[in-house]
Amino acid sequence: MTDALRVVLDTKWFRVAAKDQTPGDPYYLLQLPDYVSVVALTPARELVLVRQFRPVVERQTLELPSGHVDAGETAEDAARRELFEETGFVAPRLELLGTLVPDVGRLANRMWCYFAADVRPTDAPHEPEPGVAVVVLPEQEALRCAADGTIDHALNLAPLFLALAGGQLSLTARGHV
Repeated sequence: MTDALRVVLDTKWFRVAAKDQTPGDPYYLLQLPDYVSVVALTPARELVLVRQFRPVVERQTLELPSGHVDAGETAEDAARRELFEETGFVAPRLELLGTLVPDVGRLANRMWCYFAADVRPTDAPHEPEPGVAVVVLPEQEALRCAADGTIDHALNLAPLFLALAGGQLSLTARGHV
């Protein structure tokens, strides 16, 4: 779909492009960096989440550690970076849960979903992101937050579902890892 694209608006965060169609109006799409999202589980089977104010919905949200893949960065490196920047936690290893298309109708990017077991806070210097609070919840409580709408961001619900479907998370209590 990159043929005959015309840039309509270019910003630091996204680009609006148009593709002429015959007949009809141009087709508009948003070009954004790829996203990463991390389902981070502690050895005590707690999910590491973040709470932050989101201006678009004008409220605090409860989310997975997530963000954009920077230019020249791999998705896995971005996932590690976002986990650390937002929470101060590190993962011994990341497992790719899947690569999704956030919106097939408008967004020209991908979302890389990772699972990280045995995450722990690091001793490395960490400056928390302004306005971002770390929230650590038992696995079942965090999943209830997804079920009851407390976590309502579709791009967070999808990785949680992939982790449930893949057996990394469970709806029933398990012993510590």
